[in-house]
Amino acid sequence: MMSLRDLPPLSALRAFSALAETRSMSAAGDLLNVSHAAISQQVRGLEARLGLKLVTRDGRGVALTAQGAELAGVLRDSFQAMSEIIATLTGADADRPLQVSTTSMFAASWLMPRIADFRHLHPDIDLMLNPTAQLVDLSPGGIDIAIRYGNGNWPGLDVELLMPTQILIVASRSLVGDRVIDHPSQLLDYPWLQELGTNESKNWLARHGVTQGRIKGLTEVPGNLMHDGLRSGQGVVATIRAFIEPDIAQGAIRVLFEEEDAGHGYYLVTRPGLLRPSAQLFAKWLRRQVAVGDG
Repeated sequence: MMSLRDLPPLSALRAFSALAETRSMSAAGDLLNVSHAAISQQVRGLEARLGLKLVTRDGRGVALTAQGAELAGVLRDSFQAMSEIIATLTGADADRPLQVSTTSMFAASWLMPRIADFRHLHPDIDLMLNPTAQLVDLSPGGIDIAIRYGNGNWPGLDVELLMPTQILIVASRSLVGDRVIDHPSQLLDYPWLQELGTNESKNWLARHGVTQGRIKGLTEVPGNLMHDGLRSGQGVVATIRAFIEPDIAQGAIRVLFEEEDAGHGYYLVTRPGLLRPSAQLFAKWLRRQVAVGDG
């Protein structure tokens, strides 16, 4: 294992990383506030130290060799991680809004009805919510926390099960009335609503052997609109109890089927390493809100 004494000088590594990013000696010099000659000297010294060719001339710029590209990738990630932890430890990014990504259904049905409590507790923290069904990149300087639905299999990230789920198949009484529904195939008689970017309804029907025939109609809508459509009788919905408990209690929504969704749920997902103080506070608040709901 190489010791710190055996590593090339940090100045040479910074110069090469800047060159790999800009592909120009002059632009790399501007990035580090040194001359292009200084960049060239540092990179030549690094190549001599390693005994490798890292860059080649490419017209008026430079191109990376295979070894250069490999080293550049490691340096880019390392310098990003260093910048992030230094900013966290020194509070340099304290004024940057806390950015949270989650599905629009989770945001509308669970998070937003509770967010006033977080604002009351932490009025000094600016918050940006990004409701999307897409898996966003948790890159430094961007999204701090993601609340994702799934089985927790997101390699390279820290995951914590926040809310285990029970899948409910529900419909408004205005749609199904008091009809006895004891087999999933009977639900082919009705239209369905499904959140954009998901396949919950089709997956649930397939898991219960309903692979023949088509449902009466499938409408895909943003998650924040799906429960509105459910309440107005526009379709059958696959959802979780925590989102519609009040509607069930009032009797307006019928639970047609219910089952545990083993291993699946809403997960708290972050990059490995130390969270910013604002992100730590938000994660702590989320856990407390889930615990209060379970109680």
